[in-house]
Amino acid sequence: MNTPKMPLRNAVILFLASLIWGTAFVAQANGMEYLGPFTFNGIRSLMGTAVLTPLILVRRHFRVKREALGDRSTGTYSLQNTVKAGVLCGIFLFAASNLQQYALQYAAVGKAGFMTAMYIVMVPVLHFIVTRKTSLQVLAGVGLALAGLYFLCITGSFRLELADILLLLCALFFSFQILCIDRFADETTDSIEVSAIEFLVTGAASLAVGFAVESVRAADLRSALFPLIYAGVFSSGIAYTFQIVGQKGADPTIASLIMSLESVISLLAGMILLGQILSGREILGCALMFAAILIVQIPVRKFTLKKELQDP
Repeated sequence: MNTPKMPLRNAVILFLASLIWGTAFVAQANGMEYLGPFTFNGIRSLMGTAVLTPLILVRRHFRVKREALGDRSTGTYSLQNTVKAGVLCGIFLFAASNLQQYALQYAAVGKAGFMTAMYIVMVPVLHFIVTRKTSLQVLAGVGLALAGLYFLCITGSFRLELADILLLLCALFFSFQILCIDRFADETTDSIEVSAIEFLVTGAASLAVGFAVESVRAADLRSALFPLIYAGVFSSGIAYTFQIVGQKGADPTIASLIMSLESVISLLAGMILLGQILSGREILGCALMFAAILIVQIPVRKFTLKKELQDP
């Protein structure tokens, strides 16, 4: 069996994305002190689009110029495919980011980071549902993840809190977004344009809901300016673009493993910058979940379920 490889450039880009995302949890939590989740996400997403727009215009200018000079290397580009990928990714990002933002009103930054990282386990599970192919590592990872969720989320009586349910749904929609990028952001699409369209869809939809259910004052916007800039310019405009650029042409297994470092970074950021301390039970849950994240990324030979299980 060949071991999956990752170009160093892609690995560095994906790690930088994880670093920004992990620390952005702090900005998101601070922003919630002044703005509602939909308003915050709407503004940060549109800021991401605004940051990328000048870059897109410059890239388009040089693309047209190269084509005029007879360069056919850009001949595979498809505006239709780029728009389709951006819109589909934007729909899933809208759901995932707003579920996460709403949950941050009730959950600690570190806990939110680890539960969001459940998408690393969910992606291979969703792949199994479609293909009926899995591995022992995936089965073990799911078991460890469930155990980790128990220690992280269940305290006292056996029930999930609202924030826990929201974060699990958030991880599910992030799984869909990652699979969407892997399926539609191919060689015919422009990564930067896909990212900008993704944020435009997320921002427009979020603001539409925010205007309907939330109220905002000018003073609140001024108070939330720094969290908005960090979450909008860095987390949205830069990090999500890093994700698309880093994932393109790279092994998705290793890409997911690198992106899962976001959970560890968010925990450290919450402890250092916000003074949030998890209990021993919650730390055990985080450790089990991170073990699950690592296990499901181990490259092994997969097996297929028997015929009778494939065709019930």
